[in-house]
Amino acid sequence: MPGPEDLDVTAARLLAGLLRRTHLSRPSDLPDVVVDEAQRGLGAEDVVLSLINHEFTALVPIPSRFSPSRPPQPVDGSMAGRAFTATSIVFADAEAGADAGPAGPRRRAWIPMLDGTDRLGVLEMTLPAPGGEVDEDLVAVCERYAHLVAQTIVTKGLYGDVFERVQRSRPMTVGSELMRAMLPPLLYATDGLVVAGMLEPAYDNGGDAFDYAVNEDRVHLAVFDGMGHGLSASTVTAVALAAYRRARIEAVPLVESYRVVHEAVLSQFGGDRHVTAVLAELDMGTGRLSWLSAGHPPPLLLRGARVVKTLRAVPFFPLGWDFGGEPTLAHEQLEAGDALLLYTDGLIEARVAGRGLLGIEGLSGFLEQEAAAGQPAPETLRRMRRAVLEHQNGVLQDDATALLVEWHRGSEQRLLPQTVLRG
Repeated sequence: MPGPEDLDVTAARLLAGLLRRTHLSRPSDLPDVVVDEAQRGLGAEDVVLSLINHEFTALVPIPSRFSPSRPPQPVDGSMAGRAFTATSIVFADAEAGADAGPAGPRRRAWIPMLDGTDRLGVLEMTLPAPGGEVDEDLVAVCERYAHLVAQTIVTKGLYGDVFERVQRSRPMTVGSELMRAMLPPLLYATDGLVVAGMLEPAYDNGGDAFDYAVNEDRVHLAVFDGMGHGLSASTVTAVALAAYRRARIEAVPLVESYRVVHEAVLSQFGGDRHVTAVLAELDMGTGRLSWLSAGHPPPLLLRGARVVKTLRAVPFFPLGWDFGGEPTLAHEQLEAGDALLLYTDGLIEARVAGRGLLGIEGLSGFLEQEAAAGQPAPETLRRMRRAVLEHQNGVLQDDATALLVEWHRGSEQRLLPQTVLRG
């Protein structure tokens, strides 16, 4: 265990060691490198890396020859799950036999692995605890290390399948492979903004998708629902999403973006298939929201802990239906603290216990309940996913997708690592 005066040097060596050893590493090498560096640099023992599965129900260990064997830990009801859901380090007394020894007292720590604010999993380890507590500076070093590990997992995961295999509990359909390969990360936050996404079912999604991008002071938002089910629905949605991104990158205005996407779908499928969508833009500086609807359910506006409005635009034809004309933009002025939910019809058509279909009323009630409990956007969607699936025995009748956006609600602070927030 390094002394307090050595922790800056320890941190520098630890982070530099991980970076040095991963330049030419294979993705499958990373778990061993992470564990080895933590043992050498931090005096840590029993180091385990776990990733969240695609269902957001369990934290699954990444195999390493230096880690003890661990079963997957449930998100609800475990120490690892507490660290993950609260984005906070959780401590507990070390197991019997590990709390004292040549190195002195030890404590077990579960540290969230965050890529920015996107929650990948948990880094678990036993740390020296002189006097029964882990030194605050050592905690900060461990937290920074977990962040670098998370970012390295994201980077190395582009070159191999080891991490993706850990996150899957069963095979994924070809349609789901196509859609998930096109999605942005499920969580993004910056000052004054949180964007969280949900896509279900995790392994058998058809034609649902969402997209977002933050460019200077403009937030671009979109949800899509392709006609049909399975690979054919995923294919038409993939064309729409690719066309939308092309228009967005070229800074094409919303109404013209509709035309670009519409022409792409129409030319590819000849009017036989279509996609419903909401395309929206939010001015981060002013809170002015602009959107159009292509035959899609209207977004919901949450203010405080109440759904105060259904944001209706003049309805227009789905993308790929060639009946002429052009959509009309709608506008809404958001207030600081507002949240916006974009979703597909599979969510309101989901069945819940004792009530039949969830519907707009049920969806609004769930949002209000979570807002009153102070849940941040990613936890609201995780709990929504759990509630809907539990009442349908894990099987949805249709895809259910949501994009939850919070503007100047202050919730981005709750997604920050605790030592960063404290600093």
